Amino acid sequence: MKTFEELGVAPNIVRAITEMGYENPMPVQEEVIPCLLGSGNEVIALAQTGTGKTAAFGLPILQKIRIDDFQPQAVVLCPTRELCLQIAGDLNDYSKYIDHLKVIPVYGGSSIESQIRALRRGVHVIVATPGRLIDLINRQTVDLQLVKNVVLDEADEMLSMGFSEDIDEILSHIPAERNMLLFSATMPTGIARITKKYMRNPHEIIIGRKNEGAQNVRHMYYMVNAKDKYLVLKRLADYNPNIYGIVFCRTKKETQEIADLLIKDGYNADSLHGDLSQVQRDYVMQKFRLRNIQLLVATDVAARGLDVDDLTHIIHYGLPDDVESYTHRSGRTGRAGKTGTSIAIVHLKEKRKIKDIEKGILKTFEQGLVPSGKQICERQLFSFIDKLEKVKVNEEEIQDILPSIYRKLDWLDKEDIIKRLISHEFNLLIDYYQEASEIETPQEYQKNRPDKFRNENRNEFLKRNEKRDSGSFKGSGRASEKGYTRLFINLGKTDGLTPHSLIGLMNDSIKGRKVTVGRIDLMKNFSFFEVPDKEAKRVVQSMNGVKAFKRVVAIEAAKAS
Repeated sequence: MKTFEELGVAPNIVRAITEMGYENPMPVQEEVIPCLLGSGNEVIALAQTGTGKTAAFGLPILQKIRIDDFQPQAVVLCPTRELCLQIAGDLNDYSKYIDHLKVIPVYGGSSIESQIRALRRGVHVIVATPGRLIDLINRQTVDLQLVKNVVLDEADEMLSMGFSEDIDEILSHIPAERNMLLFSATMPTGIARITKKYMRNPHEIIIGRKNEGAQNVRHMYYMVNAKDKYLVLKRLADYNPNIYGIVFCRTKKETQEIADLLIKDGYNADSLHGDLSQVQRDYVMQKFRLRNIQLLVATDVAARGLDVDDLTHIIHYGLPDDVESYTHRSGRTGRAGKTGTSIAIVHLKEKRKIKDIEKGILKTFEQGLVPSGKQICERQLFSFIDKLEKVKVNEEEIQDILPSIYRKLDWLDKEDIIKRLISHEFNLLIDYYQEASEIETPQEYQKNRPDKFRNENRNEFLKRNEKRDSGSFKGSGRASEKGYTRLFINLGKTDGLTPHSLIGLMNDSIKGRKVTVGRIDLMKNFSFFEVPDKEAKRVVQSMNGVKAFKRVVAIEAAKAS
């Protein structure tokens, strides 16, 4: 792997991006930067959002700017106001140590007069939405005759939003000897038209494969009856207490309805759709970026160009009609080397779409089993306990009131305090799921399935797994998740084993780095749990023979039965 210096990036730019946390070039940067630092090199780069595209085109463009000439020398076109502001902000950060370099965003929904004044003061790089740039051209307030580089970022999105004629108009005001750089997540037919009309033998750089989904995204689907879709959405949100994601709906009406239901049911949610004013949209987006909103319910059109880091989940409440839209949706998670999950909540009529998308993104969907109320409550409780363990205690601030609190609670023992704390936090959730009926897999789907779901509903499947408790110690009853090894341990519920105490036992027994734990299945007299394949041997060696719960621990790899 090369460094940014080895790619030819100037020291003052390297200094700025190092302070931003950049360490080594990402694949798209390693391919694109040397190409653009050359002369007359046009590029078509196919890469998912979040793979480092802005730095890939931004660093070489900034490096080639003539600072003494305060005229636009580069234009970056993008589909939305949000993306426009983000790219301009990134370019300003990259050029922190390039004195007097000016980058200006111009976009609709904001005062055109203030943007005109900024342009008149001099600018080197314009980041623009097509409509607003045409307005400025028509007012003769921007001169593009010295532009050397034109970037079309998220070109496929701009084409799908109907900006094709606007792009033609803008390019007619830029010299023909310009250098064009086209970045896209997918490769629809409209891209070929732009390439043929405006580009000269461009270099095609593909990170991944055409229309392929992001590499770090896990794709899942839940097959449910149409009437249960909202209940399944709630269960998925509850089963993932730290969820931070976008729920995609097909229509503005459905988007608002689902958001209203989530808010009514106590979730940190809000909607984003075309009926919102720009002020309302900005307010919602600000809350979402600050994580005051955990679930943003949006339409495809409203979410175009939306760029938020660290999303854990994308949920498709309604699947899109084409693979490209699914690719854009799911590509908003699992970015910058992180992992993410894309979940489709589908009914029988959408079954065919799953197969079509699988072919398009070259990945296989996993079928999820809707979590039971008991599983959700356990997940929520242990998430709460994990957070409680990590609470930073400010001894100085509370030391004066602690004696009074100790006296107040002196009549309660530790177990009573824990029970009351948990009940205070979770009584409503527990009561809800005690009353809630379990959600069944559609009967027609079960009948046609050639696997474990055939001829049995969800409750029957769970009961069958429970009966395995009295079976073979070594038979695990299920295959482990990909990349994980399923282990048997001779401790179970009668010993007092819980998921939390099992993890504690592992942490106490295994020296060195902590081991990630996957699925845990507690049985009456023994249990199963999953660990990464590469850690399985270390776990077995470290835990075998350890004394716990008044017993000697026996642990070994489980055999699927």
